[in-house]
Amino acid sequence: MKPVLGDITLFEGDAIVNAANSSLLGGGGVDGAIHRAAGPELLHECRLLGGCETGQAKLTRGYKLKVPFIIHTVGPVWRGGDHEEPALLASCYRSCLTLAKKHEIRSLAFPAISCGIYGYPLEKATAIAVSEVHSFLLKEGNVDYVEFACFSRDILDAYEKAIARFTLKQ
Repeated sequence: MKPVLGDITLFEGDAIVNAANSSLLGGGGVDGAIHRAAGPELLHECRLLGGCETGQAKLTRGYKLKVPFIIHTVGPVWRGGDHEEPALLASCYRSCLTLAKKHEIRSLAFPAISCGIYGYPLEKATAIAVSEVHSFLLKEGNVDYVEFACFSRDILDAYEKAIARFTLKQ
């Protein structure tokens, strides 16, 4: 489990996670960047999936990316924290890792799910991400490498702090 400053579309492993909208048909932020980098074939495959519920995940091929797979997940929109946002965000990570296990994906990169236009507070989101990934890896042990792909320095700092706080609790 490692935070890295960089572009998730350049990750060289088995899969990247896309912070998608419920249509899975592309959008802004990381979702748009992944769709642009993967090429139009991704949109065609996503049309066949029939969307995705918040907190769930679906798998597609990686097309023109350096990874064979993309795991698409729909994070919650932040509405103050009293509308199941923490449970839904935690479910995103578990759903992605469960798909990774099912498809024998050994290395993957996550973006900061729900932290862009969906408005999830970065500190709260990174704490959930670190906790869920650590818990899954401890119980399942089938994924060798998880990267948190950080688009900016403030996101990287938030992940580093979340990992440090989590490690102190252990």
